[in-house]
Amino acid sequence: MMPTWKPRNTLRARTLRRQATPAERALWEHLARSQLGVRFSRQMPVGQYFADFLCRELKLVIECDGVSHDRDPASDAIRDCWMRANGYTVLRFTNAESLGNVEGVVSAIREEVERLRKTRAHP
Repeated sequence: MMPTWKPRNTLRARTLRRQATPAERALWEHLARSQLGVRFSRQMPVGQYFADFLCRELKLVIECDGVSHDRDPASDAIRDCWMRANGYTVLRFTNAESLGNVEGVVSAIREEVERLRKTRAHP
C-alpha cells in the first residue's frame, strides 16, 4: 500500500517568511546556515500549525512570540500540547528577548540542541 501524500501549504509558509518580524529576522541570523550544528528551516508546516523555526532532525520548534500571543495564550497551550504529543520540543521566546538578548536566546537554543542530541543518541 502506498503512503498517502499530504500537500504542504508552501504558499502560506512563503508568505510568513516574507512577513517575518524583526525578532524573527534577528534570531534567523544565528540559526541560518547550520551555525548551531543543526539545520533549521523557517516557517515550516508542522501538522496544522506553522513553526517559526524547525529543526527536523531533533524535532525542535522555536517560537518567537509577539503581541498576538499575549491575546490568546490558550491557543499556544493547545498548540504546544499537540506538538509534545507528536514528539516535538517547543522553546518559546518573546520578541523582546529575541531583540534585546539574542545571545541569551541562542545560548538557550544551543543547550537544548545539545540536550536533545544526547537524548537521541542514548535513549
